[in-house]
Amino acid sequence: MNWLRKAFYGRYGGDQLSAFLVVVYLLFYLLSTLPHLELLSIPAILVLLWILYRCLSRRIDRRRMENARFLELAGPAIRRWRFWRTICRDKEHCYFKCPNCGQHLRVPRGKGKITVTCRNCGMSFEEKS
Repeated sequence: MNWLRKAFYGRYGGDQLSAFLVVVYLLFYLLSTLPHLELLSIPAILVLLWILYRCLSRRIDRRRMENARFLELAGPAIRRWRFWRTICRDKEHCYFKCPNCGQHLRVPRGKGKITVTCRNCGMSFEEKS
């Protein structure tokens, strides 16, 4: 087992881009099982080889730069999805957007009509919780 540990020492490993590529691989693979879409197995194999290349690479600085560029592009979508997921899970609060600055505000649910004051810009507005 020690030989395996030595073989992977100094390798880059997995990151967010690798996880995204695994999802892309699985999507291509599942679509290639459908009739008349067998050619999608070729891009699936290419994505899998790219994942292995990235994980086993010793060029850690380049892989980090690739991951940083991916997070720069995918960051807004990831943050929006996490915020939406938080709203869906939180059954005790209502979320509003400030009409002046766009700041998201959280207020307790079931309090009736209340005055909400934005912490960012100080604007007050009435909303029904």
